[in-house]
Amino acid sequence: MIKECGYDYAFDENACKECGGRCCTGESGYIFINENEIKSLATYLALSVDEFKSKYLYKVDNRYSIKEKPHTNGFACVFFENGCSVYENRPTQCRTFPFWEYFKTHKKELIKECPGIKFL
Repeated sequence: MIKECGYDYAFDENACKECGGRCCTGESGYIFINENEIKSLATYLALSVDEFKSKYLYKVDNRYSIKEKPHTNGFACVFFENGCSVYENRPTQCRTFPFWEYFKTHKKELIKECPGIKFL
């Protein structure tokens, strides 16, 4: 069970095996990634930074977001293939899920998205 200070819930990571990647699929949204994460993923995938950006990212104002692809649940991160294909190098946004400020006030949405949530 993973807990974070300031949150009234914990996350049971064992639920990931059964949920089918609800945090990686569903409604379209932004999957923001910073320059250090871009470099790390480009290296991991043996691509230049420019190749990686062209193939996997799109610009949202002054930021980059990872592209999505069609999925039976709507959309999926391009790196989602029955799990995260870049898990060890996933961006901060993915690493910090479900401990986002947004979910402190949107608990019904969180429960719907993540079966691993356990309220303390």
